[in-house]
Amino acid sequence: MLYHLKIKAFTTYSGVTQDISLSYQLFGPELHSAPIVLVNHALTGNSNVTGKDGWWSSLIGEGKCIDTKKYTILAFNVPGNGYDGFVIDNYKDFVAGDMARIFLLGLESLGINRLFAIIGGSLGGGIAWEMAALDPGLTEHLIPVASDWKSTDWLIANCQIQEQFLVNSKQPVHDARMHAMLCYRTPESFKQRFQRSTNEELQVFNVESWLMHHGKKLQERFQLSAYKLTNQLLKTIDITRKGEAAFVNLQNSSTNIHIIGVDSDLFFTAKENKETYKQLAQANSNVTYGEIQSVHGHDAFLIEFEQIQKLLKTIFDQNGRSRRVKVLKFGGTSLANGEGIGRVLEIVCGKVAAGDNVVVVLSAREKATDQLEVILEKAASGRDYRKDFEAFETYQKHSFHNVNLSAEFRELASLFEGVALLGDYSLKTKDQVLAYGELIAAKLITKLLIGKGVKAVLLDTRELIKTDSNFGEAKVLESLSKEMVLKAFSRLEPDDVPVFTGFIASTRAGETTTLGRNGSNYTASLLANFLDAQELQNYTHVDGIFTANPELVPEAQKISQLSYSEANELANFGATILHAKTIIPLLEKNIPLRILNTFNHDGEGTLISAKSGTEGIKSLSVIENEALINLEGRGLLGKVGVDARIFKALGQNNINVGIISQGSSERGIGLVVASDKARQARAVLEAEFEDAFQSQDINAISIIEDVSVISIIGQDLSTFHKPFNA
Repeated sequence: MLYHLKIKAFTTYSGVTQDISLSYQLFGPELHSAPIVLVNHALTGNSNVTGKDGWWSSLIGEGKCIDTKKYTILAFNVPGNGYDGFVIDNYKDFVAGDMARIFLLGLESLGINRLFAIIGGSLGGGIAWEMAALDPGLTEHLIPVASDWKSTDWLIANCQIQEQFLVNSKQPVHDARMHAMLCYRTPESFKQRFQRSTNEELQVFNVESWLMHHGKKLQERFQLSAYKLTNQLLKTIDITRKGEAAFVNLQNSSTNIHIIGVDSDLFFTAKENKETYKQLAQANSNVTYGEIQSVHGHDAFLIEFEQIQKLLKTIFDQNGRSRRVKVLKFGGTSLANGEGIGRVLEIVCGKVAAGDNVVVVLSAREKATDQLEVILEKAASGRDYRKDFEAFETYQKHSFHNVNLSAEFRELASLFEGVALLGDYSLKTKDQVLAYGELIAAKLITKLLIGKGVKAVLLDTRELIKTDSNFGEAKVLESLSKEMVLKAFSRLEPDDVPVFTGFIASTRAGETTTLGRNGSNYTASLLANFLDAQELQNYTHVDGIFTANPELVPEAQKISQLSYSEANELANFGATILHAKTIIPLLEKNIPLRILNTFNHDGEGTLISAKSGTEGIKSLSVIENEALINLEGRGLLGKVGVDARIFKALGQNNINVGIISQGSSERGIGLVVASDKARQARAVLEAEFEDAFQSQDINAISIIEDVSVISIIGQDLSTFHKPFNA
């Protein structure tokens, strides 16, 4: 049923005053009896968003992604779109911001001062941006799909060509629509669909027949005045038309902004969407970016419903629990026998009881990884390893008699026996051995949680996270891994609590790999990214990140808040609490990371997000066990390409360079590498620069052992001249 509102004496941004007829439709529960979702239609759409002829009925309806049993759906018609008979001939007097203001007046007339969500595609998304900018507190969720807060030059140019068709053509709507379809789709989409096939009856290419069909179809249902108006609105989207304040207000608002782009969109490009995301994310962590992968271009938001549903699921699928998951990652010390493991169980049970939707990621318990490595070395060198293995088994089993770990220890014993017989082991075998630290921890915690009434489900990441075959430091195949994680997650029941193993993965062939030491943090970060988590909570044995290492500086102070960039620098320069790769997956989705102390119930920890705390120096960090490699020679003076040769040679041998420097005289180059790689690095460089030794351009390559790197981390180092107390 179509309802009508009258807005008297509305004045446009251009200064024209006239009466406006605003019509709308409602779907689902009675207005004000359920959360309200406002759906803004696209260029040639209307308020009929669901039902038999609804243009978004694949997303909206009973039991659909936006469930009309849970939500009241409100959809306005853009005044002048012709659906309700109201016409606007003076279309040049209107901009997208005017329609946003009209919609806001409509909400006011209906007594609505707060929405659960505004969602809109294309033009509808642009109007949604405009509404949220005008009233930043209006909605809990803003979801612009295949849209942006401004019309780009490319879009404006296309709209100008559209207007020329609409003003000058003999069949204006028909011809404009034919042209528009070229921009709504992509060359790849046309190729995939038509393959240069022909319509034998009409003696034309099928692509020509298809374009004429769309032109005729729109001409039959859409008025010329409506097309002129909506085309004008599409090219005038701009929340900053009155200055930057609107963007800043939106940036600082509490609105959860979920930007959904299309990778092949020619109108509102994915690159522009990502740039908007970055601008907003610099100030706030309540912004996410999701992307539809499709060959169909702009129209993908009307085609790729399965992908859109997945992107919207965490917003609209409440299931009586928090809409987005929280990833809880527990480190080895937190999982130690006694108080540690007891606190972990208490934390997880408490969050489940509070209705949180949680995912658990576990490291190996206590020092299991180190202990397994020691046992492996002893077995390979022919020394007696059995006492160490028995001690390891005793500790891991502890008094948990109801948890059967016999299979895991049999498999471990078999691996150690094989290594002892061979007197050696490969990196592949080492990964197989070290994996049991996480496997034992995950099986134990899963069983203990079940014993406390939690529906815990063990998920072995070897079956979900896929990598290359670089054993010991494997590279994750992210697209494949994400697909497998989401499939596994979709099979869970609403009240299941998944318990993931950290650190471990496998190749496509199923061979066990590991993600590098401290890689459990990286696992947790990847899972948070794949699942669009609300937050990653990393539980450790310390209260957060400090201004310096408390073991070296007892007076060090806890830092309450860090930006992603500051945390990334700390991760790369010695903060052992962070894995160097942890921050990137979180930054991509703007997911906050909170470092918490398992043993301090009241501690708020350190929050890492888009926002930084105070400016200036934040922390001093130290990397130990490094070495300095010096290349010296007169031939380095002004020589082009030396640095490139250094990085290439070391990179091909998996030797990472932490720092490189060159004196102003250009007669020496220094680089910092891990101390256990120093001799290998020198040998590699000597081979690479053999010609330079012969020509005496390089005199020597030397090593300085026992080097530590002290790093000063801060958002703004203009305060460097001032004293700093860690």
